[in-house]
This record gives sequence, structure tokens and C-alpha cells, in this order.
Amino acid sequence: MWRRSPSFILDERRSSNSPPMADTTRGPFQNPDSISAYYQTRAAHHGVITSDWLAQAQAAVGGVSGDAQHDSSVTDLGNEKSFNVIEEFNNWRKQPDLAEAVAAIRALAAVIRASEASTMMELEIELKKASDILKSWDKTSISLTAGCNLFIRYVTRTSALEYEDFNSAKSRLLERAEKFGEISCKARRIIAMLSQDFIFDGCTILVHGLSRVVLEILKTAAQNNKLFRVLCTEGRPDGTGVLLSSELSKLDIPVKLLLDSAVAYSMDEVDMVFVGADGVVESGGIINMMGTYQIALVAHSMNKPVYVAAESYKFARLYPLDQKDMAPALRPIEFGVKIPTKVEVERSARDYTPPQYLTLLFTDLGVLSPSVVSDELIQLYL
Repeated sequence: MWRRSPSFILDERRSSNSPPMADTTRGPFQNPDSISAYYQTRAAHHGVITSDWLAQAQAAVGGVSGDAQHDSSVTDLGNEKSFNVIEEFNNWRKQPDLAEAVAAIRALAAVIRASEASTMMELEIELKKASDILKSWDKTSISLTAGCNLFIRYVTRTSALEYEDFNSAKSRLLERAEKFGEISCKARRIIAMLSQDFIFDGCTILVHGLSRVVLEILKTAAQNNKLFRVLCTEGRPDGTGVLLSSELSKLDIPVKLLLDSAVAYSMDEVDMVFVGADGVVESGGIINMMGTYQIALVAHSMNKPVYVAAESYKFARLYPLDQKDMAPALRPIEFGVKIPTKVEVERSARDYTPPQYLTLLFTDLGVLSPSVVSDELIQLYL
């Protein structure tokens, strides 16, 4: 399970009887599939994971079919059936270039816009309820939870709201919500600009996974007429590296596809490593696609800088102590051969990279060292 940081005394009290493993029972707003919604979204956008593949993986874990639907009367915000925060979220999530956390931020802004509350207390209760519904939809998504938490903190932390009439207070709240959404959408571009001074002509960059912010960095470097080449890990089992290499080839960027197991073999050629992040935790470490940790270990041992590109809405109030101290995000695995039923298969989708193996983090808040992340988190949440 995740450990909450002791530096945040306002953390909600966790239930003392929570089971050590993920609960197989589902609340009314929880994602009906055990497979992380992140991979379901990837299937819809890229066609990497087929519906049959997801169905087989779901059957393997004894889950409910992906076709299972929620009762709309249950997922509706409050008692009104005119607005459904999950539907709004899913509509935004259909945009391939929009991050899941930004889709949640847009959906929460729509909650304020559609609210019929007559007092600030009612409005904040509705907003908090909608945030809890979104976070319950995919409890394995770090960025979704962090984005919702940051949104609530950002739009409500102003003492001026206590002294205005309700209509102007609601307008102020909506204005701040829209502003937060715009900031989140621009984050990727800001990070791409901040990273350009670190990419030099003739360099070789190793990347892992299909990170949209890393792709934006490389695209911007190419547009700035920088000469470099990229080594992409294949990104088994969902072929994210194959997708990224395809995108880079369209930009006429020299790219070479590597086996995931060939990272150490190829590290001599590498000048720097760029990775994205599913979440940036309070220690300054990151949680990202499986394999990031071992790449960082190899790079660190060979004195190669490891750069992380992550938006500030991925900064999470979490403090994992080790690899097993994480809520599992499962993904389907296909080896191409029949696996005996007695053979256990590791299906975790991500790992934790401690801060000592990272060089710098490129964020929309600036270029940060891992040790500064905790200070930035305090500024964001308090």
C-alpha cells in the first residue's frame, strides 16, 4: 500500500481495517475492470491492446467483462440526472493528446459550471464528491488522483470567497478552474522549451515508453534544427517504443529500436536518458512504466544523466518505500507461446525509481533537482 507523507498533517485518516491487497469488491463508481484504465485508453487510441487481449487478461484475474456498464443513476453527480461527471470525464478522455489528469480537471470544471448549488458549502461538497468519484474510477492512476487533489486545492484556496456573494464567488471559482485547466494544457509545451538547452548537437538520447511530453521535447528539438539521434526501447508488452519510433521517424529524427534487454549493451552510445512519469512522489523519485528503474540503475552506474519530464499535476502526496509498496496496476501480457498454468506471470505495469538515480526533473514549475520536489509539493498543496 502507499504511505502518506508525515509532513502533510491534513491527510485524511485511512481506514484501519483496509486489506493489504487490492480489494476485489468494487464501489459504485470504481472502474469495472481490474486492468488499469490507462491501458484501456491506450487500446482505444492506438490499437496496441486488442479487445480480445483485454478480455483474456480480465478473465485471468477473474474480473468483470469490460462491457460491464455502470448504473447511470448511481454515477450521476448528486441526485440530478442532468449531469454525469464520469461521462464528462470519458468524453474528454477520448482526445488522444489529452492526459487523463487534464481530462479529470476539465470534468471538474464542468461540475462547477453545471452546479445548481445555492451556497459555497453546497458547491464545495458537490466538487469534492465529484473528485472522489473520479478518483475511484481508477484507483491505480497516480496522475488522476494527484490532478483531482491539486484542482480542489487550487480552486478553493482563496479567502476572498468568504466575503463575496455566492454568484460572484461561483464565478471566481469557475475562473480559477478554467485557469488551472489552461495551465495544465500548456504544461507540455513549457517543459519542451525548458529542456532544449540540455540537448546538444550530435547527442544520442535513450527513451523508454511512449511519453507524450518526451515526444514533445524531441519534436521541439527537431524543429529547432538540432542534430541528434534517439534509441527507443521496444516497450514490451504493449510496444510503446515501436509507436514512439514510428512517430519520430515521421519527423525525420534518426531513431534506433532496441530490445528492452539491450539497454546495458547500448548505454556506451548514450549521452542522456529521457523518461516520462506516471507520478512524481514526495521523495523526488518517480513511478513510471516498468523498466524505468533498471534503466536508471544502468545509466547511474555509467555516469549518464537521467532526465525526467513530468507535468506538475503528476506531483503526488505519496511516499513509496520500495517496489512492493505500490498499489498494483495490472496489464495484459502476451508471450507468443503457451504459458503453463502453474507458472506465475508478473503483470505489474510500473516500477519506482528512487531519487538518487535521477539527475533533473523538467516540469512546468521549472527545472528541479529531486531534492526540491518535496518543497514544491508543500507549495502546491498547502
